[in-house]
Amino acid sequence: MSKKSYTFAIVLITSLFFFWGFIHNLDPILIAHLRSAFSLSHLQASLIDSAVFVAYFVMAIPAGLILKKYGYKTGILIGLLLFAIGCFLFVPAANTMSYLFFLSSLFILACGITILETAANPYMTVLGDPAKATQRLNFAQSFNGLASFVAPYVGGYVILANPPLSHEEVAALEESQRIAYIQAETALVKGPYIVLGCIILLAALLFLLIKLPEVKEEGAAKSGFLHAFKRKNVSWAVFAQFFYVGAQVSVLSFIIVFATEVAGIKAFDAKDYAAIAGLLFMIGRFVGTFLMRYILPSKLLFIYGAISAVLTLAVIFSSGMMALYFLVAIAFFMSIMFPTIFALGVEDTGADTKSASSLIIMSIVGGAVLPPLFGYISDSTGHMQYGYFVVFVCFLVVMLFAVKNKSKAVETAAS
Repeated sequence: MSKKSYTFAIVLITSLFFFWGFIHNLDPILIAHLRSAFSLSHLQASLIDSAVFVAYFVMAIPAGLILKKYGYKTGILIGLLLFAIGCFLFVPAANTMSYLFFLSSLFILACGITILETAANPYMTVLGDPAKATQRLNFAQSFNGLASFVAPYVGGYVILANPPLSHEEVAALEESQRIAYIQAETALVKGPYIVLGCIILLAALLFLLIKLPEVKEEGAAKSGFLHAFKRKNVSWAVFAQFFYVGAQVSVLSFIIVFATEVAGIKAFDAKDYAAIAGLLFMIGRFVGTFLMRYILPSKLLFIYGAISAVLTLAVIFSSGMMALYFLVAIAFFMSIMFPTIFALGVEDTGADTKSASSLIIMSIVGGAVLPPLFGYISDSTGHMQYGYFVVFVCFLVVMLFAVKNKSKAVETAAS
């Protein structure tokens, strides 16, 4: 396979990272918006993230089976179609004013994203020089970071243009007024998801028409998914990714709610802080990709994990705008964690690469499990910041993963 064909394939696959990054980073807008429309508690609002990330648990192994049998391209096409269907289902969800329908639409959409991530992440690591796999994946994930900067502005201007009513204000409305309010609020989400669904369909058409290199992993086929899990770097990556994604979702998805409740900022203005966090997330990935030329990925992961843990404690024990500043700053240091854990996890897995990818993607279910725990602690204590003790523990796990992979990273760097 020529270098030129690899380059074209890398460009196309990188575009997928932007698409699913955009949809994930509409979630903070959606949480703030639907929390007002349906008068949800923190725990109930966290189910938006749960609906998305439980799909990773349900679909990761089926996605791996699809990749094994039909290859990367077919997997990508199936993922894009499910992605688009989920987007279009937001229309009937809004028309019926059903929170459960919204959650179901998000689940279907996320099933498509699960297949895309299961395909795109390992595909990026095997397209090109193996020694640069972690850098290459971090670079691709940087466009996921770009989406995290763009999405809050786009979603904020369209969905949060009108200041949402408080729970008390909604409760004070007459029944007919309350229904009209919910109808108007839920209708606002249709536009962005219809447009995104159309774009995803166009992307699917492009992938259908072009030829992608099908990279064959070296080594004989093994006995299945559990064989890949026996590899220590894979099992540790599954464990670490579960906790990291739980931390990322708890931090990024609740920034707007945090800004309104802790810092006293209006929801429309709070979108700016979500966008700043997205910008820092993007910059952090580019900076991290550069630093990995000089610092072992596992060592950089440990350093960033330690800084993130300290910042999380600052979020818990500070107040007002200062707490918000600390929360936003975490985004920069979280940036390299997912791709670095993933790349170290699938490193040297050979014929087990697709199975290892499925298992690590499956662990993203942490984004469904840990945010409700975050929400429960916030609700039960009446102090939202106490929920971030969950995030603090997650970063400690990331640091432990970095330590466990130190020797392997040194060997890889020396080879």
